[in-house]
Amino acid sequence: MDDKRNLIFAVLLTGLILFGWPYVASYFFPTPAPVASTASSAANPAGAATSDVSVEAAPAKAQAVPLGNALQSSARIMVETPKLKGSINLEGAKIDDLVLLTHRTELAKDSAPVRLFAPSGTKNAYFARFGWAGTGIIAPDDKTVWTPSGNKLTPSTPVTLSWTNGQSQKFEIALSIDDNFMITAKQRFTNGGTAPAEIANFALLSRTGKPADATSGGSIFTHIHIGPMGVFDDKPNYDWGYVDVAENKGEASFTSTGGWLGFTDKYWLGAVIPDQKTPVSAKFRASGDVYQAQVIPTRYTSVAAGAAYDSNSRLFAGAKEMAVLAAYSQDLGIPYLDYAIDWGWFWFIAIPFFWILHWLFGVFGNFGLAIIGLTIIVRLFMYPVAQKQFASMAQMRAVQPKLKALQERWKDDKPRLQQEMMTLYKEEKVNPLAGCLPVVLQIPIFFALYKILLLSIEMRHQPFVLWLQDLSAPDPSAQLLFNLLGTGITLPAFIAIGVLPILLGVTMWLMQKLNPQPMDEVQKQVFAVMPWFLMFIMAPFAAGLQLYWVMSNLVSIAQQKWLYSRHPVLREQMARDADEKAQAKANAKA
Repeated sequence: MDDKRNLIFAVLLTGLILFGWPYVASYFFPTPAPVASTASSAANPAGAATSDVSVEAAPAKAQAVPLGNALQSSARIMVETPKLKGSINLEGAKIDDLVLLTHRTELAKDSAPVRLFAPSGTKNAYFARFGWAGTGIIAPDDKTVWTPSGNKLTPSTPVTLSWTNGQSQKFEIALSIDDNFMITAKQRFTNGGTAPAEIANFALLSRTGKPADATSGGSIFTHIHIGPMGVFDDKPNYDWGYVDVAENKGEASFTSTGGWLGFTDKYWLGAVIPDQKTPVSAKFRASGDVYQAQVIPTRYTSVAAGAAYDSNSRLFAGAKEMAVLAAYSQDLGIPYLDYAIDWGWFWFIAIPFFWILHWLFGVFGNFGLAIIGLTIIVRLFMYPVAQKQFASMAQMRAVQPKLKALQERWKDDKPRLQQEMMTLYKEEKVNPLAGCLPVVLQIPIFFALYKILLLSIEMRHQPFVLWLQDLSAPDPSAQLLFNLLGTGITLPAFIAIGVLPILLGVTMWLMQKLNPQPMDEVQKQVFAVMPWFLMFIMAPFAAGLQLYWVMSNLVSIAQQKWLYSRHPVLREQMARDADEKAQAKANAKA
């Protein structure tokens, strides 16, 4: 009974470690709570800017406008870079039409590029806008029609949008774009009127709906933050999901000097970035199915008659390519832009390992080979720890015959059995818990690598060999076999057991054969089932992660066999076992 109770406890503890760590970490190491900022202009001190820029919400039951109709309904200027293509709506100066040329929706090379931004009123509307708020001005709004200085925004041809109101106040947005995903907006207000004006520039993102894999703080299996995210006062904040904002009276407010905020998807990011030296009020808002991220300086700037005021903002709209994000953080001084990738609590392990994987990909030109190379490097890095673990296992295997003898002798006297086992461990200088510590030390590395292989857009749609044409997707070999058989059946994810999950189960089973076997028969049965249970659990995961685990198991098996072959007691035991088997065969023939 005690053995069964201990077994149940061990299984539960293992499950908690594997799947419960994100929740343990969030409880004991919580992200600082957001600092609330005042949003109502009535509550602001004199000279303070209001951050209450209205959400542009579509009617709840409105029929979505076809994308083509929306793009043709107003005048536009084109956007074209090596990685982006689209247009800017001159009505409202909305950046609302962007596709990512280097990323496809499907694996097929002729599939459509990923669409990030879409015009207001369409099914998945998502756009950015720069504007002004203040007193003593008539500011442009989302219906204002702007005049462009050119008809195409490219890295070599910036475009300035301008509009003058009836008080001779001129507003200009000078837009420039680089070769990647960053748009810079230099906003100028020229006060041609006869009275001073109080003014503040704002930037906002608005999107209708949310991604299918959106979270409100992470899930038990993936723990990827997908939703509103920002960096406030030099601290990344992953606390708010779409549902969280909606349930918090439709609003979450922050104050910060610089930073950024926006919406992070698994692979894509839209973020508005204010001047990094300016104190700002930032806010996430929800109205129905429309979500908004907006930022505005905390105080208005007074602009005298005849004077002008300039301000700078940026918009990131693109893929979360680590090298690009890191370069922006370093070169433009945008804090933690590369943390739009939710590396988790083991970021200090994940980020260095990512760069090693990225370097290996450059060396081999194949992401599968890069994963294999990273696996070998990780196992070499962990060799001293693994050696202690395997040495402990070897000692436990060496004393197993004696333990079995004790179990037979004292099977009816549990206290005496425990006492005799402790005496044996002491005489043989064996620590039965020594093999546990290395396992615990390897858990952070496993979770860090799990994050890398799950989140890296660099692995998306990357082939390895033969049927493995997308390492970011599950192994498709089982489904491919069913397709070849002409069954027309689409397998559920948990039973679509491909070649890699099968290899994972087999290698786990081989590793168990090298480890000390449990004395209790029930434990033996449970451990015998565990490899095949993990095979089903891992089947829906990315093939890249499966490949890493299979390779890690193979290296572990090689390490164990090599270490066991060098252990003198085990060599003698293996020789005795071989002699006993040979004698048994001879007796059977006789």
